[in-house]
This record gives sequence, structure tokens and C-alpha cells, in this order.
Amino acid sequence: MDLQQLYVVLLGGGLVLLASIGATRLATIVGLPSLLLFLSVGIAIGEDGLGLNFDDAQLAQTLGTAALGVILVEGGLTTRFGDIRQVLAPAGALATVGVALSTALTAAGAHFLLGLEWQLALLLGATVSSTDAAAVFSVLRVVPLPKRVAGLLEAESGFNDAPAIILVLVFSATPLTLAPGSIVANLLYQLSVGIAIGLTCGFLGAAALRRIALPASGLYPLATFGLGMLAFAAGGAANASGIIAAYLAGVVLANSGLPHRSAIRSFAEGAGWLAQIALFVLLGLLVSPGELPGEIVPAIVIGLVLLLIGRPVSVLVSLLPFRTPWRDQAFVSWAGLRGAVPIVLATFPIVGGVPSSDRLLNIVFILVVVFTLVQGPSLPLIARKLGLIRRDATREIQVESAPLDVLEAELLTLTVSPGSRLHNVSVLELRLPDPSVITLIIRDGHSFVPERATLIEVGDELLIVTTSKTREAAERRLRAVSRRGRLAYWLDEYGEPD
Repeated sequence: MDLQQLYVVLLGGGLVLLASIGATRLATIVGLPSLLLFLSVGIAIGEDGLGLNFDDAQLAQTLGTAALGVILVEGGLTTRFGDIRQVLAPAGALATVGVALSTALTAAGAHFLLGLEWQLALLLGATVSSTDAAAVFSVLRVVPLPKRVAGLLEAESGFNDAPAIILVLVFSATPLTLAPGSIVANLLYQLSVGIAIGLTCGFLGAAALRRIALPASGLYPLATFGLGMLAFAAGGAANASGIIAAYLAGVVLANSGLPHRSAIRSFAEGAGWLAQIALFVLLGLLVSPGELPGEIVPAIVIGLVLLLIGRPVSVLVSLLPFRTPWRDQAFVSWAGLRGAVPIVLATFPIVGGVPSSDRLLNIVFILVVVFTLVQGPSLPLIARKLGLIRRDATREIQVESAPLDVLEAELLTLTVSPGSRLHNVSVLELRLPDPSVITLIIRDGHSFVPERATLIEVGDELLIVTTSKTREAAERRLRAVSRRGRLAYWLDEYGEPD
């Protein structure tokens, strides 16, 4: 590649990136999952659009796996350990037992309803068995779910890629030989070593960053993200799960009290978005649109088997020992979003030379597009119908402010909903834990700084500054007063999470 060709490639890449970012804004306005528009950009510049021909499944698999590593590191760096600590066991069950059940049930449907050979049916079941981290993380940013539900979905999406990848690799072998003992041993090795590598990179990296003063604050996000990718690469080099290693390293680093946390999180989100855009555009390029119409019916049939049988049964069985409320189970069943991961996994049998695996890619592509289009926009409505969204739930605001970061302060916002007992409670009577404070109230489009005697009213939006140590206590107090009023503590209401 000469210099002129480099300029052309950079120009094309920049235009695609800007078009994809514009698509993200459009997706937000119309309420569509952004991944669909990213895929559309890839299709638009592909062989049936602008004519760019790309059919290298091996390259797509390699780049796609690297992009998944970036997305998992970003997911870990934006995860609060307190949100997932109580759900690690059920998330682990969903990522192992759930993936196995979903694979078996979906494969049975593919074999008996579509007549697929067992190898292709098992590959199809394994390919669509894991939820997609990028899709789940994007939903959790906009739907204010209870922490137990959000944490369960988040942890599951970070853990279940590894078992799915292992199953896809096993079923891609030709000739297909199923040895349950070997599969279980391989699974245990990949998971245990991947977990060990992720935790080691996370803890050692956090200890080093706390003790080494880097010459520029901009180096901290680079160093932190680099540690996550180091864990990903180390896991892969050890023939273990680099995916789990990357996610766990990110979680440990994000919850170790590192300096410049806001900058680290913002950098991670930017890198995650870039990886998502590149991944979905690449996968949009890989498919041949002319071959898709013939696979629409099979994709919808398999999608319905997965949505109505495979996912609900796997969730029910996996969560049975944990006494999970039925509302949580119903939402987790519906929120099993598929995205880039199944499409990337569908390239594995193509690279492995499995007969008719090109058809598998087309089925998975259509399934992801159709059911993401159906499930994604419906999640806020489903959560409200199940009573999982509290209108008075606090939401975190990311602010690029050095003083807030240095003071370990956090900014929350809360809207006082109709029926909330916060109405007519004064700022003084609210008694938030010191040093939490309501710094601003927005009422009827006007903002003002409240005084101690200011009464809170329905419709007010409260801007609250708290610290990392007192955030949980502040949220509990806000919930308690919202439920039972100023005398909440006297009425044995302490604002415990739902």
C-alpha cells in the first residue's frame, strides 16, 4: 500500500465512522437498536451496495474476536462490583447450564422443524445460545432496571460467551465426535484459567497504577484499558477464555479506586463504541444480501423456538435454586438479546470447513436483525409492565470534572414521580447522609439552588452530589422517604433495594 492508497483507505474509513456515528444518533431518536443501523452501513457499502467485495471469513473471525475483547473490557470497566456481587452465582448458572439447555432445545427445533443435519443444528443452537455483551450493555444504559436485574444481565453477558465459543468449536470439528467428558474438562479449564488470568491482571495492574505516578493523566485510561486487553490476549494465548479474562480484569480495575476514574470510563466507552461500529460494519460487509431472502422463514422459526422455548426454559431451570422472583425471570428471558457474538461465532464453522455453514451465517444474521428489532425497543415497555422500573430511581450522570474525580464525588439525578412521598418534604427533613447534598432543583423548566426549608414537589428533578462511600446510603434514604415519607425510619422503612 502506497501513501495515496493509505489516504483513500483513511478517507473511506473516516466517512464510514462518521456515518455510523450519525446512525447512532438516528437510532436514539427513532428508538431502534444502533447495531441494526451499523449492519445497514456495512450492507450499503458491500457488494450489493457500493460494490466493496468482502468474503474473508477468517479475517472477519479474527477481527471480530479482537473487537469482542475490546467490548468486554469496556463492559468490565463500566461495571460496579456492588451491582453484580449478589448475582454472581445465578449469572454463572445462566452462563453454563443456561447455555447448554438453550443450545440443546434450539438444536432440537432446528433438526425436527427445519430438517437440518444434527451437526448444523447443534452449531446453530450453540451460536445463538449466548447473549451479546454490546447489546445488553447498551440497553442497561437507558433502562433504569433494579440493580439485581441489571447486574444479572450484565454478569451473564460477560460470562456466557466462553461456553458458547467452546461448544461452537467442538461442533465445528469434522467429523463430529461428541465426548461429554472432554467437553466438560475443556470448559472447566477455559473458565478456571480465564478467571485466574483476569483476576491476576486486574489486581496486579490496579496495585501498580495506584503506586506509579504517570506523567500525564491521559495515560491512565490507556494503561487501564491496556491491562484489560493484556488479560484478553494472555487468556487466548493460554488456550483459555480470553473473553472472561478481559471482562473480569475490567471489573477489578474499575472497582479498585484508581485515579481519574471518569476519564477511564469515558475512554472505555469510546473504545467500546468504536469496536461495536467496526464489528457490525464488518459483519454487514460479510453477508451476501442476495442470499438472505431464502433464509427468512428458517431464521424466524428458529428465533421463535429460542425466544419462546429455549431461553425461558434455560432461565427457569438455571435460576430455580436461587428463588428469583418470577418478574425478574420473565424480563431476563425476554432480554436475552443477540447481537454481534452469534454472527462472529457463525464464521467459525465456515473457517472450519463445515458443509453448508454459509447457510448458517445467513440464518443467524436474519435472526439477529429481526429479533433485535422486536426485542430491543420493547424492553422499556416490558420492564414497566412487569413493575421493574421505578420512576423515582436515581440515575448516574457521567461528568468530566477533575474536582469531582479527586474528591471521589458522584452526581445523581432523581425525578419526583406522582404518588411519591417526597412531595412536601423539605430539604432539611430529607436528612441525606453527610456530605450528600441537593445542589439544584429543576421545577417547571426553571432551576434554583434549594434552601434547607425548600419543599420538594412532584415533578421536581433533584440534582444530588454525593460520594462513593455515601452513595448507597443516600439512595436508600431517598427510596425510604419516597415510599413512606419523612417518618420512614419510624415506620421501619429503610429503603432497601427491590
